Amino acid sequence: MGELWGGLAEAVRLIVSGDREVREIALRTVYVSGAATALAMLAGVPAGYALARSRFPGRMLVLGAVNTGMGMPPVVVGLVVWLLLVRSGPLGGLELIYTKEAMVIAQFLIATPLVIGFTTAAVQALPPELPELLQMLGAGRLRRLWLLAREARLGLLAAVMAGFGGVVSEVGASMAVGGNLQGQTRVLTTAIVTETSRGNTERALALGIILLAMAFAVNLVLTRVQQRAR
Repeated sequence: MGELWGGLAEAVRLIVSGDREVREIALRTVYVSGAATALAMLAGVPAGYALARSRFPGRMLVLGAVNTGMGMPPVVVGLVVWLLLVRSGPLGGLELIYTKEAMVIAQFLIATPLVIGFTTAAVQALPPELPELLQMLGAGRLRRLWLLAREARLGLLAAVMAGFGGVVSEVGASMAVGGNLQGQTRVLTTAIVTETSRGNTERALALGIILLAMAFAVNLVLTRVQQRAR
């Protein structure tokens, strides 16, 4: 219990003092996880919509794969991306391994199945005759997609929260493809692992508290938007 209070006090000290290293690590965490979530939304929302509205052979297999991907261990994703990007791998020539871009790619692969799954569920919850009704009312294709997105906005916001929550707290993939390099690829989760291995328990707890506070702040904003949209 004493270490927990010590960690809380250390977190307050780090925030109040404006610790430069912690600030850089926090900003890097927001950049990597925010970019991965944004890219996952760009790819996952259209894919989820298509999966919800279309019927084709093998659709159940695709749905099963998406649902499996929603629970994919991040360390497995990190291992696959590492094998692809490492110098001897098929994409090694891109020299992305141990960079923030590699971390974004790994987190994108983790977040995308979550976004697809939540989007599919949100669109399937809409009345099935709604697209045809909007078409009969004269709405063009883009207008129909916009109106359907508005109707499914609660589910889409849940997709954003699930995607961001799934990547901002993961450590295995970031450690595997980012390397946890100080000043370059170290994020809050990998910094916590580093401080713990050094025996700096209070500092590790402080970083954990900052990570939780950051995730809470982002989700609070999204929840506020979601509840306003009801």
